[in-house]
Amino acid sequence: MKQISGWLFCIILFAFTENCFAQKSAQPITTTYINGDALPDAPELATRGEFNVGVRTIDVVNKGQIDILKSKEGVDPLYDRPLKLEIWYPAVLSKKQKEVTTYEDVLGSPLDSTRPIIPFTFYGRAARDADPDKGSVYPLIIVSHGYPGSRVLLSYLTENLASKGYIVVAIDHKESTHRDQAGFASTLLNRAKDILFVLNQIADAGKKGSNSFLSEIVDANNTALIGYSMGGYGVMNVAGAGYSDKLSGFFKMMTGGSTAINSRTTGNDEFKASIDPRIRAVVAFAPWGMQRGIWNAEGLKGVKVPLFFVAGSQDDVSGYEDGTKAMYTGTLNADRYLLTYINARHNTAPNPPPALTMNDKKFSADYYHYAEPAWDQRRINNINQHFVTAFLGIYLKQKEYGKYLDLPEKSNTKNWTGFTPRSSVGLELLHAKAGN
Repeated sequence: MKQISGWLFCIILFAFTENCFAQKSAQPITTTYINGDALPDAPELATRGEFNVGVRTIDVVNKGQIDILKSKEGVDPLYDRPLKLEIWYPAVLSKKQKEVTTYEDVLGSPLDSTRPIIPFTFYGRAARDADPDKGSVYPLIIVSHGYPGSRVLLSYLTENLASKGYIVVAIDHKESTHRDQAGFASTLLNRAKDILFVLNQIADAGKKGSNSFLSEIVDANNTALIGYSMGGYGVMNVAGAGYSDKLSGFFKMMTGGSTAINSRTTGNDEFKASIDPRIRAVVAFAPWGMQRGIWNAEGLKGVKVPLFFVAGSQDDVSGYEDGTKAMYTGTLNADRYLLTYINARHNTAPNPPPALTMNDKKFSADYYHYAEPAWDQRRINNINQHFVTAFLGIYLKQKEYGKYLDLPEKSNTKNWTGFTPRSSVGLELLHAKAGN
């Protein structure tokens, strides 16, 4: 009897194994991870949208700008300021086109002789120079990187949003990229100016008869801004948060007497005239400056568009309690959210570390420019995709995504809507309505 039972067990085991093998073999096998791909525990809205994604690179020039790095004794010379843009958009692919492209960036630093510039490449899920999908008009999103950074630093998010029906434009801010990082004064002065210039450039490209591939498919009157670190500093100012007199004094001292930053300070007539009604929502990842006195209470009151802040509770660059959380508290006239990664530091926005940095300690500075010590960066990316999709879906597309933001404050207390069971841990989401 025992012998029969043994044979029976083997037959059942063989049949079960064969069945499992057949089921697995029927599924497509994917062995290559690309930044932004949904992990098994990715929240619901992290998955790609209905559109194929195209990507193009264009160059624009903002003429007659202040060359602040050559300012001397209060005299500000002018220059033509070139900006390189990466644009992701809903696309129509030919049968031969694949939704895979290669992006280029660099490691190292032009300000550190011990860290030479080393180019690297990585893959993205977009088709280079594909034809745009002309089936609709799409809201515009403008993305501003950190200092230093690049236009492809958040490609996991820019591609994902384009797949959901947005035109996404990321800026290489001159004198602030991995490749050409220069004096900090340029970043302080030019972030907001670059963003507003690009908004106007894309709006013009979207007009009928513009000869741009964006003609008649981009709705610049329905624009969101996304900024990370110094990009967050820039988008908050564009949204209405005037800089403080403290920044004005610091900038004057830094530049040997220039008052150029005054045009972006609270109460300045030029600044007030620049507040653009086309901007409908803002996402600010770890925005820099609050803990340095860059804003005061009056300046923060100037923001009246919906805000979604993202921060690490241990942010040692932009600060948390006296940084991003203080900005969340102080933007009293905006409907606003604050998503916090508990125990994360500053890197709550970028792609995972480049492969080149993974196994070589000489690239440790580059590795930690991307990586979070207490979090899997791929996991952070998926969570960001989910929440940014929900937030912008509500305010730019009027989608019924409120259930994804109407959540218990602490993710550890009850599983959050949109998250797989047991996966919504280590997070906090605060919400305050305008006037609260």
